[in-house]
Amino acid sequence: MTTEHKTLTIDNVSRRGFLQGMLSASAFVICVRKFPLLASAAKSGAPLSPTVDTTAFHPGVYVGINPDGTVVIVAHRTEMGNGVRTSLPRIVADELDADWSRVTVIQGDGDDKYGSQDTDGSHSVREFFEPLREAGATARLMLVRAAAEKWGVPAEQCLADPPHFVSHKTSNRQLGYGELAELAAKQPVPKKDELKLKSRSEWRYIGKPAPGYDVDGICSGKPVFGMDVRVDGMLYAAIAHPPVLGGKVKSIDDAATLKTVGVKQTIPIDPFKPPHAFQPLGGVAVIADNTWSAFKGRKQLKIDWDNGPNAAYTSADYKKQLQETARQPGKPVHSWGDADAGFSKGGKVIEAEYFAPHLAHASMEPPAAVADVHGDKVTVWAPTQNPVGVREEVAKALGLKKEDVVCHVTFLGGGFGRKSKPDFAVEAAVLSKKTGKPVKVVWSREDDIKFDYYHSVAAMYLKAAVDQSGKPTAWLQRSVFPPISSTFDKDATYGSAGEMSLGWDVIPFEVANFRAENGPAAAHVRIGWLRSVANIYHAFAVQSFANELAVAANRDAYDYLMELIGSGRVVEGPKGGNQELANKYPYDIARLRHVAELAASKANWGKKKSGNGWAMGIAVHRSFLTYVATVVEIEVDAQGAVRIPNVYTALDAGIVANPDMVQSQFQGAAVFGTSLARTGQITATNGAVDQSNFFDYPVARMNDAPAHVDVQIVESDAPPAGVGEPGVPPFAPALCNAIYAATGKRVRELPLSRNGFA
Repeated sequence: MTTEHKTLTIDNVSRRGFLQGMLSASAFVICVRKFPLLASAAKSGAPLSPTVDTTAFHPGVYVGINPDGTVVIVAHRTEMGNGVRTSLPRIVADELDADWSRVTVIQGDGDDKYGSQDTDGSHSVREFFEPLREAGATARLMLVRAAAEKWGVPAEQCLADPPHFVSHKTSNRQLGYGELAELAAKQPVPKKDELKLKSRSEWRYIGKPAPGYDVDGICSGKPVFGMDVRVDGMLYAAIAHPPVLGGKVKSIDDAATLKTVGVKQTIPIDPFKPPHAFQPLGGVAVIADNTWSAFKGRKQLKIDWDNGPNAAYTSADYKKQLQETARQPGKPVHSWGDADAGFSKGGKVIEAEYFAPHLAHASMEPPAAVADVHGDKVTVWAPTQNPVGVREEVAKALGLKKEDVVCHVTFLGGGFGRKSKPDFAVEAAVLSKKTGKPVKVVWSREDDIKFDYYHSVAAMYLKAAVDQSGKPTAWLQRSVFPPISSTFDKDATYGSAGEMSLGWDVIPFEVANFRAENGPAAAHVRIGWLRSVANIYHAFAVQSFANELAVAANRDAYDYLMELIGSGRVVEGPKGGNQELANKYPYDIARLRHVAELAASKANWGKKKSGNGWAMGIAVHRSFLTYVATVVEIEVDAQGAVRIPNVYTALDAGIVANPDMVQSQFQGAAVFGTSLARTGQITATNGAVDQSNFFDYPVARMNDAPAHVDVQIVESDAPPAGVGEPGVPPFAPALCNAIYAATGKRVRELPLSRNGFA
């Protein structure tokens, strides 16, 4: 499976290059005490391999100060349009009283010393708000004490003002941070109880809008994305994956492939051993001098596949199976009151079933990674949301220690959860070891769509007994979906407690009797988390059903929803969860009610009557500890074409680090939600995914997306919550509720394209 006689060279015509820099030897470096070491520095636009002189003082990992006064802050989370390379460093800079114009942000490699680096779950600011404030405050206090020592005055007489300087007001003296760096490095690290964090009124950057740190570089093509990485002597690989999950190669004819100009060899990749987790899928890799030759050679492969037991999976039949399971009693998840007793009292009962299909991530940049294996040392460059996971999985696949794997994090051309799964980086490492050279694995768009970790398909059944006023007295809901845990446990069929907490184990409504259940479902494709995870289908079902109850009661949708939400109170979830988190972030219905009022007010709800193809729909949802209400305005023509002139969203995410980033996230969520709701669906026939590219898995074009998205951020002193994902869940039900109001046609199955709408 090797040929060495043909070579095709393609010059690098990348619009981007690598710009690298280093901190000077006398840098002062500091951070939170629990993370003991510091990593690196590189100029904005090329955060590939940051390093710092090891002679520098470094009791911590997040912030350093050069003798020239440059403040270097490490962004340890992944930038993929989420703004973390702006929001997180500005938290540090605020408490440090640094001049933002003199701050350089560098990208941290994958390393446990930073704490969690998994950029998933909308928890970057939430998890690191206090640690990063402490890092900045620690550095500030050490600089103040250094200045006081130099001047021979009490530290209490010195303060960090103006930014980037320590002043002694009595004598009108000032010293810059750069001048103090070496002396500050000799100061003892203060204890946490010695720190004085700023009050909200003193914040200079936190809560203030700011453009993205990298925006200029991005607009001029400077940042390095995964697809841009090149190293000397690099080979390229395209992989023919088994068309069905768990499939294996029975036989292969690679004669035509090896005759392709530029192709060097073909290499079998072992199939995974269940559970698949983050292992490569297996198949056959085509190794070439360039991507074009690798792709062309792959097309020439003749492979006879053993598709295994999942070849029996066809999504149309599986849908019926899920729906039938949803109609049967399931495993109790959480309850209050007595739902059975409530239903036994008779009265009007309303039932509905909802369905949401598998979804693909379809990020702008498909997976790509470079790996270079030298003996028992590995270097990986990857657009990953989970650099520590890359190190762990590469080490596991090659039989090495995690400490022997370095993962440099590039920018991501979108992620949405897909790039927290490091299988594609593991493929590059396996092939580098086999070839003895650096290897760049590139997935095509077809690979990306056909071999994703899909967002789960789900069938849901809801039932409510209502009184004479139309208000529910008993509520039952049952959800059935192949769980994410099937990725790690081949026998898993029930949703985890985490998945049940994503909009299902409680509802925000004043209902005396409630029960949530979950039914079993086996996975036949890889299941993974996608932006807002199970909240997508759970919010769709619950908020659509609430609207159906409003229609049955002949009530205005907003008025009825507000009556369902009821008065301010705290909703308790199942016992045994993270009680510390629950205590810090109680489910406060008053906050949910407030965002609903705000969104409806901004939309001028009720000022225009629905009908004749025009309407508004509303939905509310709490996810990732953030409260969101969304109103979608639509116009539907006689052919079923849906136009979205306006979206009004209000959110309460507690303390917001950077309102500009939050605005962007929620505007993007409306576009993302539009894609999922209008056309998003992954189906399979005989185990193989039917879709392959944007022609059959469309994303929202400009004419499909909302023309205008109004985002209202509630000012709050509550602890920071998530912002990257919470805008997605209420969008689809608000849109579908609007469609019913405009047309009288109820959408209980996504996407809209399955219901006659375009």
